Amino acid sequence: MLNQIAKLSIAGLACGVLAVACHSAPSTDQATPAAPTAAEPATPVTEVTVSDVEGFIKNKSATVFDANDGDTRKEYGVVPGAVLLASHKEYPLSVLPATKTDKLVFYCGGTQCRASDAAAARAATAGYSDVHVMRAGIRGWKDAGQATSPAPQS
Repeated sequence: MLNQIAKLSIAGLACGVLAVACHSAPSTDQATPAAPTAAEPATPVTEVTVSDVEGFIKNKSATVFDANDGDTRKEYGVVPGAVLLASHKEYPLSVLPATKTDKLVFYCGGTQCRASDAAAARAATAGYSDVHVMRAGIRGWKDAGQATSPAPQS
């Protein structure tokens, strides 16, 4: 009996740790979204695909922002021409275009990364109306056979 209680206690602890570690994972619950709060952007941030971003770059119709850290950039490179954000949460708004209707695309490491969401939400909250996230991130970009630029050396 004590052995079973110990196993259950360990399992419960593991679940608790996983729940905390995965707090930023997307919810699969498709319930009606809650009303936006003051901290949430008024403009919805939508997802775009690698091929969408490839077209935006080709047509020069969007500004692309890299929300990755230096290690990820060093390992995977960056989307050519992307503006590198120093921090996905606290980047200076001055790096964004002056025109708030310009198309903005943010990306980070991959499907599980949420740095691009935070960076995009900051832009939307600042009043930008055409804000997107490339969910596949730099890993998806590379997996799709797209070219990357080396990360700048600091």
